[in-house]
Amino acid sequence: FQAEDGIRDVERSRGLGDVYKRQGFYFTVILDRGMDISQASYCGKSLCWRSSTGDVHPHFFEPEGLGWLRSFFGGMLTTCGLTYCGAPCEDEGEKLGLHGRISHLPADKVSLEEKWEQDDYELSLSGVLRESVVFGENLTLRRKIYTRLGESRFWIYDVVENEGFERTPFMILYHINGGFPVVAEGSRLISPSLEVIPRDEEARKGKEDYYKFSAPIPGFKEKCYYHRMKEDSSGLVCCALINENLAEGSFGFYVKYKKEQLPQFIEWKMMGQGTYVVGVEPANCLVEGRDKERKRGTLKFLEPGEKKEFELEIGVLSGKEAIDKFKKEVQGELI
Repeated sequence: FQAEDGIRDVERSRGLGDVYKRQGFYFTVILDRGMDISQASYCGKSLCWRSSTGDVHPHFFEPEGLGWLRSFFGGMLTTCGLTYCGAPCEDEGEKLGLHGRISHLPADKVSLEEKWEQDDYELSLSGVLRESVVFGENLTLRRKIYTRLGESRFWIYDVVENEGFERTPFMILYHINGGFPVVAEGSRLISPSLEVIPRDEEARKGKEDYYKFSAPIPGFKEKCYYHRMKEDSSGLVCCALINENLAEGSFGFYVKYKKEQLPQFIEWKMMGQGTYVVGVEPANCLVEGRDKERKRGTLKFLEPGEKKEFELEIGVLSGKEAIDKFKKEVQGELI
């Protein structure tokens, strides 16, 4: 949907939901791709990385191996899961591809709501996604994405429920993808990290610079880091990608989430040419595959009828004052 000062236009035929606001904050919700968020910008500057695939129709989903990458548009948010995510693997005889199915499923029961909440004018988009198979899982994701007029942030409220009759593996990861100009030479990750663990030998190279980002490097190999985060007094983890070297002023975005809901955090550092992106990824799992989670005893399950809630906030950081304030908040969390 498009919204500006309470005027809206629902574009169901294209499966898109666009949100416009006068102060320059813009994002696109793709209704037939998991209600994920592709484009996002502020005052004409992009917040996220967009891959060369563009917004691919879910019909072209390739579930085998790394085929998921053929329709990975990047964007502000790509949801991974729900019964598996991470690296391709074979788990108890079942061959699983990269990052799961949920981002390729269409939303049902889509609704748009505009209302006053005291002095705030709230715009929200809701829908239901179902990951199911005969003789197998039947999980639903009920998603609400909402924002307020005059603010440069939005919230995601998800409820995942096992509507089947069997105990079901449950993995979820919020793949949030920062791109140019948020990510550029000299950009940094600001986070309350108590420990940073490289995923593999490649990530161990230059581990001390996990939070620093360079200009694009030919032939760069991706690096992944697992962060043990410290939550604040209200149970929130707050992190940000920032660029303080722009001629027009400092710029970036932050992510806030509840550590109790999403105990893991993965950083995807990819400084390659063309694929130039930093992923900040709260999750309930790591990214080595469901078989590894099962072997470690860390694989999560949903019992029949069980529900799990997830709440995230993503917002713009524009200008030195806003970024300095955020950095002080994060530094305070580490004391």
